[in-house]
Amino acid sequence: MYDVISAEVKNVPAVGIISDGFLEDARSAASSRGMPGVRYVPATVPPESTLKDVIEKGTLAAVEAVIKAVVTPLTPAEHSPRPKEPEKIARIVFNGSLNEVNRFYYGRGWTDGLPIIPPTEEVVAEMLTGTDLPPDMLLGKLLPRMGKVTVEKIAVNAAMAGALPTYMPVLIAATSLLLNSEMGFQGFCTFGVSTGSWSPFWVVNGPIRNDINLNSGSGTLSPGNIANAAIGRAMGLIIKNLGGIRKGIEDMGVVGNPMKYTMVMAENEEASPWEPLHTEFGMGRGDNAVTIAYPQSFVQHYPPANDEDGIMRAVADYIMPAMTHTIVFPPVHAKTLASFGWTKQDIKEFIGEYARIPAARQRPALGQANPRLFKGKVNSREGDTLPVIRDLRTVRVVCAGGPGAFIAHIFGGGPTPGKAEIQKIELPAGWSKLAAKYKNVVPNYVRY
Repeated sequence: MYDVISAEVKNVPAVGIISDGFLEDARSAASSRGMPGVRYVPATVPPESTLKDVIEKGTLAAVEAVIKAVVTPLTPAEHSPRPKEPEKIARIVFNGSLNEVNRFYYGRGWTDGLPIIPPTEEVVAEMLTGTDLPPDMLLGKLLPRMGKVTVEKIAVNAAMAGALPTYMPVLIAATSLLLNSEMGFQGFCTFGVSTGSWSPFWVVNGPIRNDINLNSGSGTLSPGNIANAAIGRAMGLIIKNLGGIRKGIEDMGVVGNPMKYTMVMAENEEASPWEPLHTEFGMGRGDNAVTIAYPQSFVQHYPPANDEDGIMRAVADYIMPAMTHTIVFPPVHAKTLASFGWTKQDIKEFIGEYARIPAARQRPALGQANPRLFKGKVNSREGDTLPVIRDLRTVRVVCAGGPGAFIAHIFGGGPTPGKAEIQKIELPAGWSKLAAKYKNVVPNYVRY
């Protein structure tokens, strides 16, 4: 739809051909660009179809409607569409019991399906103690619906997610990263509205990890830690409620992705023999930072042997064609590799050299080289291979997790290398006192 709108803006009559399962997405895209009346024709061609007869049949069936839409003069409403008046929402939107509030918010499409903490004036005010920024400060507009992102709106969604005020510096930095990265690769909008079910994945580095009890040990990506759970959930609500990426309307994920509920981890800098992730982007060890990727899939495996050969062969074997890879080594494997002299860069270079697939299987759609251009202009031969990863900047190596041999691969999409991939976390004045206030909010399990 954006291409159709671009043509119309240049006074070139255009009509979109939209798969009939994506009409809501098309309407949302058109209205978000101020052209709700742009013309489009539904077609029965399934998304990303490669079946020539299906494509031809569906397209030809829509041709008559396309011709009619192109030559028919615009109506006054289409020629000069009046912007829809924004819904006026009172500051206090509902009064009622906890169950009633949750049903109201869910009915308005403001939740992720799980119960929320009602964002009362008192709760939001407490959340705002986590930042020195004024509540009405505008950070930017978040794609695709160009929702205005203010500090208070971040606090509201954080409150709904059950976050603590000490998470606000992370949430503000993460939201700023979404806003700043958009010009580099269309931002989360590209992945958020995709059929591929991409999930925002956040890695936090720096002393703030320990200040807010962010888990980097056993089960770092499992439920159980409020910081990991609530930060990821809050960002999901921010993306949904402010960015306007809603399931089945803009978010057209075919199957969906459970990682969208929350996908947050900290690097275990204390147990890692390597430099922390954020220092690879030029930051100091004492800095606090958050990085982003957009994985679609997650797999865990264990090597056949715990020596360097067994570990690295297993890692290379599990590399799949994708735009980004984050490889999470548990401390035991990280220390083993480091004892044999392996650096993070050595690991990336090994993967680049030995993670290969037959040239005939390479998919240009993933940004890889065309197999017919294997060497210059010479076609590939039987037995020829190509590297799965063409740009080592798309590989991140992180140390996290607890005792055990499993290695995690988190792969999918991500920012264009060299664009905004990381954001420094700024702490408010009096941070030590604030962190101490919430430091003991931890689970105390009964020991048997």
